[in-house]
Amino acid sequence: MSARIRLKKFGTKKRPYYRIVVMDQKAPRDGKTIEELGFYHPIEAEDQQIRIEEDKVRTWLKNGASVSDTVRRILNKKSISL
Repeated sequence: MSARIRLKKFGTKKRPYYRIVVMDQKAPRDGKTIEELGFYHPIEAEDQQIRIEEDKVRTWLKNGASVSDTVRRILNKKSISL
């Protein structure tokens, strides 16, 4: 099993929000998660859009989890080095 840090979509039409989660790489987008690491809410104010538990992200990266391109951009916004 290869773990991947990626987004899981929630919300309604034209009002999405996303959870940043660790999932099996082959699992569907809204499938079963291994662990939740934070959220991304693109509609909120700039300072409330992203909340991430950095220590959990670093732990998963040390354990060999890969990161999706979108989550990589979100982590760069929060100045979390990969």
